[in-house]
Amino acid sequence: MENKKTLAAIRDFIISAEKSVKSAKKLLKDVLDDNNISLDTEINYSTAWLNSYSSDDAKIIEWVFTWEEMLGSDGNKYPVPANYSSKSKLVQWDKLKLTIAGNGKMLYKQILPIERTYVTWLVVKEKEKYQVVAEWKTYDLLTAAVTHFKAGIGDSITVIIPNGKMATFAAIDAVIPKDA
Repeated sequence: MENKKTLAAIRDFIISAEKSVKSAKKLLKDVLDDNNISLDTEINYSTAWLNSYSSDDAKIIEWVFTWEEMLGSDGNKYPVPANYSSKSKLVQWDKLKLTIAGNGKMLYKQILPIERTYVTWLVVKEKEKYQVVAEWKTYDLLTAAVTHFKAGIGDSITVIIPNGKMATFAAIDAVIPKDA
């Protein structure tokens, strides 16, 4: 019976925390709107520093990771397998290359990681999206990464964000054990 009361109390704390976060976001939005301030700016990815070339029967495209896709040197957007970006801990602005073989097989390879910052935050869920909220900014998480690392709402996780660049997405580095 004691465990049931403890679980109910934990659930109530989580519900209260989610309501507080939601209220804080609304207040922040109202203040920003009233003062015509925007914390978010459009991320403009440049592909000028990327290359495309061929090797034998393969096409090789350098690209920048934007989160759920990659923006190639050829100006096209390509899907990135969520399991690859999760396990490889890809961060927005990482430079990668995609080799498309003559038979259509795609091989992804990270060639230049962006400078990274590691921080620890709590996992939340808003409108079916896993996120972390910190420093007045919300970062989305890949559901595949949350699943891969077995993270859940309220878990403390270490995430990776690009250092000195705008980002809307954080990569999960690790889940902090609850007894740590």
